Amino acid sequence: MDIGQKIKDLRIQKNLTQEELGERTDLTKGYISQLEHNQSSPSMETFFDLLNVLGQTPAQFFTTETPAQIVYKKEDQVEYLDAERGFNLRWLVPESNENEMEPVRITLAEGGTFKTFEPSPAETFIYVVSGRVTLLLGDSKHTAKRGETIYFHATQQHRIINAAKGKSEILLVATASYL
Repeated sequence: MDIGQKIKDLRIQKNLTQEELGERTDLTKGYISQLEHNQSSPSMETFFDLLNVLGQTPAQFFTTETPAQIVYKKEDQVEYLDAERGFNLRWLVPESNENEMEPVRITLAEGGTFKTFEPSPAETFIYVVSGRVTLLLGDSKHTAKRGETIYFHATQQHRIINAAKGKSEILLVATASYL
């Protein structure tokens, strides 16, 4: 384990400069730099002071995390078909509803419509891969065709419908728990 690098990573995650971390621990910026470059080793007291400011217990600091999955293969994705409404939904990142963003691919059959959503604090981005879709947002309509994007705050009731003859496909990325 690279202790200096881990201290640096935690400092950056806390949006602290070396100088700010030094001020909070009564250490100099130069000494923080030496620690981060493994050119010096802190005393136990100094180490515990650093961990306290960085919001870590010794157990958390020395626990090696299993790396999060970064690449998701097609077989990892989850698919849902709603033949009655005419759409196929594919979650591109399984369990993404637990993350800040939730990316999905939606294929809408001719005349297909995605479900109606109630207002929420979510932000939504839609890229039209093929066809043409209409966003019904409150009392307004917004249509985008292949290669165009839609971006909106979901502060009004909204729904996505296929506005093309034939199928349409979109990539949708929403914040919070949208879907």
